[in-house]
Amino acid sequence: MKLLLITAIKEFESEVKSILVKSGSKSFTYNEVKGFKNYERSTSSSNWFASAYSEIDSLLFTVFVPEENTPLIIKKIEEFNAGQETLSKVHIALIALEQQF
Repeated sequence: MKLLLITAIKEFESEVKSILVKSGSKSFTYNEVKGFKNYERSTSSSNWFASAYSEIDSLLFTVFVPEENTPLIIKKIEEFNAGQETLSKVHIALIALEQQF
């Protein structure tokens, strides 16, 4: 069993859900979260309207899946990201579980 943590901007909600369902995920949870990006080292100082950080409406998916399902989910997320013209991507972290109850 693996635990997947997936983050994506709110606009990608239906695509992430579709990837999970089509990859054999039986159930998952997701919550609205605020993404944070620090632009302190960028050129925002030249723009007096810009702030040093940005908050983005995002989603955090928590998914428990059998280990054999993870390659397909990762492949579908990589394919989705490759097709995006935006700077935002879907991010995934894969965690092995030592015990499950």
